[in-house]
Amino acid sequence: MAMQLQDAGIHSFTIYERSDGVGGTWRDNTYPGAACDVPSHLYSFSFAPKTDWTRKFAEQPEILGYFESLIDSHGLRPHLRFDAEVTSATWSDDDQSWGLTLADGERVTADVVVSGLGQLNRPNIPEIPGLEDFEGTLFHSARWDHDHDLRGERVAVIGIGASAIQFVPRVAAQARQLTLFQRSVNYVAPKPDRAYRQWERWLLDHVPPLQRAYRASIYWRFEARFALMRKGNRIGALMQDRFGKELGKLVSSKLPREALIPDYTPGCRRILIANDWYPTLLRPDVEVVTDDVTEITEHSIRTAHGGEFDVDTIIFGTGFRSTEFLSPLRITGRDGIDLNEVWADGAHAYLGVAVAGFPNLFMLYGPNTNLGHNSILFMIEQQVAWIRSLLVDMMRDDSSSAEVTDLAMRRYDDKIRAAAERTVWAEDCNSWYKTDSGRITNNWPDYTVRYRRRMRHRVPGDLRLTTRPERPAGPESTPESRPARVSR
Repeated sequence: MAMQLQDAGIHSFTIYERSDGVGGTWRDNTYPGAACDVPSHLYSFSFAPKTDWTRKFAEQPEILGYFESLIDSHGLRPHLRFDAEVTSATWSDDDQSWGLTLADGERVTADVVVSGLGQLNRPNIPEIPGLEDFEGTLFHSARWDHDHDLRGERVAVIGIGASAIQFVPRVAAQARQLTLFQRSVNYVAPKPDRAYRQWERWLLDHVPPLQRAYRASIYWRFEARFALMRKGNRIGALMQDRFGKELGKLVSSKLPREALIPDYTPGCRRILIANDWYPTLLRPDVEVVTDDVTEITEHSIRTAHGGEFDVDTIIFGTGFRSTEFLSPLRITGRDGIDLNEVWADGAHAYLGVAVAGFPNLFMLYGPNTNLGHNSILFMIEQQVAWIRSLLVDMMRDDSSSAEVTDLAMRRYDDKIRAAAERTVWAEDCNSWYKTDSGRITNNWPDYTVRYRRRMRHRVPGDLRLTTRPERPAGPESTPESRPARVSR
């Protein structure tokens, strides 16, 4: 967003970052094996491509390095404020502005607020009785304890999702005994990963048309995968049958069917990729437990049917509080309305970027913009372009605020909910894509090309723009005295 504002000639913005560095999820998640499941050359911004990736699927340090490199290459450092957590934002109709409060009590005024909080920033640790009594080491995968040595320990992993698929094989190589508490089984497909050969890297780095064509080929191959997300699709049925037959060969008394073979349609939960997952499950020092965890004692984990497992360290691979968008910010819009109240039945937003009653508040990676088949950076670029275009027009027309209408938001939400019901995500399986009530709040229920098409042009009448009242002549009326701000 900041890079595109600068490209549009807008330089009066500030980025508030609560941590001490950029990178978001790629800064937080440093667990062993952390890597992207989208091919490297599609996982950089189209207007700031990285052409010298070392692997087909980049690992966390290289991805973080890419994002960090953008700070200086695009002159963002003067706009960044680290260790600056925004805790609340309140809209003033009188001033046509947002009042922001930071964790240290500082208050600032902003004409425009853009949230870059994302969906996967608040680790989820389930409330298990006795958790506070555990005397061993305990941490979440997104807060990895690198100072703790797992060698020779009895390690338990609670929750098997996208992160656990990556770190469990590394932990198994160190631990004396590894016990996996797995409530749901994942579809884990082969990962076509390898290091790029030297000549491949040279060509991709020095022949721009080739790099662009390669990137486009990845995009379209992944885009075609949305067909798997449609409810009742034949590809999913064939895939489910193939998994059942192949994994059935691994079923044993040690690895029962319910520990290996998913009982839901492929795509209902995110399809994962790894080459070392099933070999890890077959190790003699790895045990898979499908019984529910009911209690944690000082030195053990107990399950619903009487099992008790002695452990030294517990690692939670239980994901994030993904449906609590913009939390823990307190956002108060027009007439004192609380965003949490608006979203009481599940987060929703017009185009995933704007909410009625909250003028000049925009979101990146907001409700119903996550993907189950392609690169999220593509979606973010469409949102950034839409916000940029709107802000440029507002400045040109001297508009003080822009707000989506209630009618436009309801119409859009009705279409999204109807489309989501036609996907496999609406089927009976647990996933972070939806709330406890079953509302699908996270995923875009269509091809990404259709999202791009929708974001390219604003629909007349969907937005209500307010013209800025005449300001008295003087220093306080200059643009420099009232900077627009971008808040993360």
